[in-house]
Amino acid sequence: MAIRVMLVDDQMLLRTGFRMVLAAQPDMEVVAEAGDGAEAIENLRSTAVDVVLMDVRMPRLDGVEATRRICAQPDAPKVLILTTFDLDEYAFSGLKAGASGFMLKDVPPGELLAAIRSVHSGDAVVAPSTTRRLLDRFSPMLPSGTGEPQHKDIARLTEREREVMLLVAQGLSNGEIAARLVLSEATVKTHVGRILTKLSLRDRVQVVVLAYETGLVRAGGGPV
Repeated sequence: MAIRVMLVDDQMLLRTGFRMVLAAQPDMEVVAEAGDGAEAIENLRSTAVDVVLMDVRMPRLDGVEATRRICAQPDAPKVLILTTFDLDEYAFSGLKAGASGFMLKDVPPGELLAAIRSVHSGDAVVAPSTTRRLLDRFSPMLPSGTGEPQHKDIARLTEREREVMLLVAQGLSNGEIAARLVLSEATVKTHVGRILTKLSLRDRVQVVVLAYETGLVRAGGGPV
């Protein structure tokens, strides 16, 4: 079954470009389009969608608030935020609102398609290098990291799980974490899964957000 995609952007030209790229894929189908967040939410009432490509700055209802409302719904589609480096704070807010990741609007077509497939399969698609750039810039606006973490369930993590969580929060991929800790990627993936379960998080993007918000890591990407 093809991945059902909705394009949400107030620029019709951009939607047309994305639609052309997706239409050429045998496993993807653009089933809806919207020019703002309010229209996107309305479309979801009558159209089944798997992945939403969501712009940030739009009239009426912006992409962050639209993402928050969409992700709060039962059986919500995955949301992939489209942004630019000039809107880093919006991208971060989108991740907090429930998006499964974010990409730049000028992303190469191949990377965009891979991101849609990854999001559809349940993975996050924030590239580690992009995560580091985003959080290094935005993290000074988050808590300083003094004192004990505020999320009570962090205490439930084992020493190894906490170690893996800190590396995830610094933007390392599973492969990089495996090399750093001399583990297999499968073992790292298992640890990440347990971290998500114990902390009631959806994906590794939320791990990054939580680690910065609770002060487990500081501006610049290092552990406190």
